[in-house]
Amino acid sequence: MVVVTPSGGPLGATVTGIDLRTPPSNDQVRAIRAAWLEHLVVAFPDQPLTSEQYLHFASTIGTPAEYPFVEGLDGNPFIIEVLKLPDETVNFGGVWHSDTVYLDQPPMASMLLAREIPPAGGDTEFANQYLAWETLAEADQQLLVDRQAQNSSAAAMSIRNTADRMSDEAASTVFESVHPAVRVHPETGRRSLYVNTAHTYGLIGLDDDQAQPLLQRVFAHQIREEFVWRLQWQVNMIALWDNRCLLHNPINDYHGHTRRMHRITLAGDRPA
Repeated sequence: MVVVTPSGGPLGATVTGIDLRTPPSNDQVRAIRAAWLEHLVVAFPDQPLTSEQYLHFASTIGTPAEYPFVEGLDGNPFIIEVLKLPDETVNFGGVWHSDTVYLDQPPMASMLLAREIPPAGGDTEFANQYLAWETLAEADQQLLVDRQAQNSSAAAMSIRNTADRMSDEAASTVFESVHPAVRVHPETGRRSLYVNTAHTYGLIGLDDDQAQPLLQRVFAHQIREEFVWRLQWQVNMIALWDNRCLLHNPINDYHGHTRRMHRITLAGDRPA
């Protein structure tokens, strides 16, 4: 039986009572998706899956999609390795963000499977963007509610390391998108903030001298302590999170140690 234990924080839950090495039943998938939609991010401890089992589980939640900058594992193009080695000081995606917002159709969800973690540190923070929107100052809500945000992959290129195995050609590619600054979740119907400091650089209809102060206020508001939950990883833990209504930040506090994660992204639709 699927057992869901809420974190007690503003988002997050742990799911136990299921061994994902065996394909989950339809009832189990429905229970997992319900928990995920309610808690935004769910963690599954003690899941020593092969790549094939991991990809099969991901496929029960959504449609795996290839990441535009990093090639997948040999024989598994939908699984990329997120790796920081002991001699490196920069981690992959080490800033608050929602994955690949610079794409026309950003992913619905992301999943990580922890293969190797440092003896301490390497946690991931998640921030609830439903709450961030609902508690934003009314004047800023009015400025954002029907406004489109400009996003780019260019800034994200500064937060990568050699372990990303990114070719020079890939690194020089820039993706641009325009999406609502406040999006409506297609499954829950709730509004959430949909800008982030890693990718969002402008707001349609506002000059920079208007847009930048507003964005900086919003960026600071999005990650207030009362919106944040911190996930402590364990080897063989899977985390599944909803890119449509949260931000995440991998903490870079484990220099001298290896952190090796396998990531799958699940295709989404165009934000509205």
